[in-house]
Amino acid sequence: MSEPATKLDTRDIVVEEVLPCAPEAIWKTLTSAELIDRWLMKTAGFEPAKGTRFTFQTTPLGAWDGVVHCEVLEVRPNELLSYSWRGGHDSNTEYGSSLNTTVTWTLSKVEGGTRLSLVHSGFELPKNETAFRNLSKGWKGIVGRIATISSGHAH
Repeated sequence: MSEPATKLDTRDIVVEEVLPCAPEAIWKTLTSAELIDRWLMKTAGFEPAKGTRFTFQTTPLGAWDGVVHCEVLEVRPNELLSYSWRGGHDSNTEYGSSLNTTVTWTLSKVEGGTRLSLVHSGFELPKNETAFRNLSKGWKGIVGRIATISSGHAH
């Protein structure tokens, strides 16, 4: 068997910044449903526990109801949070195309605060080109909002 000629191109979004906050403050922002609603979008059912299934609600389009289905894959308090991120519909070609990706947040204490690293992995191009482009821009702004909220409740 030979490799198919149309091998998918898979891309990841990586955003990394040092925030002037303790890891515990950023962790609270990443894992409190009330705070997630403020920096990302409306969430339902989120708990920072492996196996927890939860959703995000965004703008629907076409056959897609705007629900992002997630499951917590790994949790290490104040260090790492990873969850699946699935949404969209096969009939949508641009916004709302079918996604099967993973979001991983990693926190590490550094001089002056915490290095926050976000990796949103598994975008299949060209199918997920619109989501990849929009989320590449969006995540940068979201990390800024996380910094603002985290510094507001630093311990």
